[in-house]
Amino acid sequence: MISAGIIGGSGYTGGELIRLLLHHPGADLSFVYSTTRAGKPVSSAHPDLLGVTDLLFTDTANPEVDVVFLCLGHGNSSEFLVNHLFAGHTRVIDLSNDFRLREDADFRGREFVYGLPELNREDILEAKNIANPGCFATAIQLALLPLADAGQLTETVHVNAVTGSTGAGVGLSDTTHFSWRNNNVSWYKPFTHQHLGEIRQSLRALDPDSGEVLFLPMRGNFARGIFATAYTRFEGSLADAERLYLEYYDGAAFTVVSDEPLQLKQVVNTNYAHLHLHQHGDVLLVSAVIDNLLKGASGQAVQNMNLLFGQPENAGLQLKASVF
Repeated sequence: MISAGIIGGSGYTGGELIRLLLHHPGADLSFVYSTTRAGKPVSSAHPDLLGVTDLLFTDTANPEVDVVFLCLGHGNSSEFLVNHLFAGHTRVIDLSNDFRLREDADFRGREFVYGLPELNREDILEAKNIANPGCFATAIQLALLPLADAGQLTETVHVNAVTGSTGAGVGLSDTTHFSWRNNNVSWYKPFTHQHLGEIRQSLRALDPDSGEVLFLPMRGNFARGIFATAYTRFEGSLADAERLYLEYYDGAAFTVVSDEPLQLKQVVNTNYAHLHLHQHGDVLLVSAVIDNLLKGASGQAVQNMNLLFGQPENAGLQLKASVF
């Protein structure tokens, strides 16, 4: 059994990790660290786990666990690792953006591998530490990787992606209150979103001549999921594009190319990413849907854990969506 610990377990991604690890056939959840809730039942922050576990939050981290998941705010993971030492054998899977870029990947003797299995599977299998991708970054990269790999992403790509309210975390702000979010849609951080750095890094690793990505993120009036659309010029037919995508994702555990147009509910509460291709003249439109808390965060983190420890890639992640 893989002994696991979670740092920062009171938020949405921490709650989903707890749920997944409690039901994982090859993992044992050793502790859930939270300085603000130490001594309180985990179910006090995650009522969906009432009756599932008697675990209590703790402010003491076991430094000998096999793997520790960092579910901290951006910028806080590096500070935590400075102030808390773990055993040499302990793998770290970080869900913040602290170590995703190459210039940040080597931190105090720990080398972080970018944890997008559809891009870096072989490196992940040999890694010690993982920088888990961002949620928008996951959806957008999965939509574009086959084109970059084929050298077909040389022109500007226009991306529009809408995310649910859980993407903003549990902390309240003007734009997360129900009365603001309900029956409302808005954009934010146009063309400057923090996930653009890792997206460009991955695309240019496959093709240094990849074109610019213009990304408009949007807030949706729903709780979970990301619906992303990307379009660009494409030299070839729809059949050519479909062949590229089917070949690139052949053998991928969770990324599926669909013949039918997508709906968000088909992936919510799963670790799946579904893609759909549509052509209009010489423009290719790629749609991608994921659950921002699972394939976009905690589910992908467990997927990476499975790869690190030689578990079946889908262990603990055989989840079904509810489309009705």
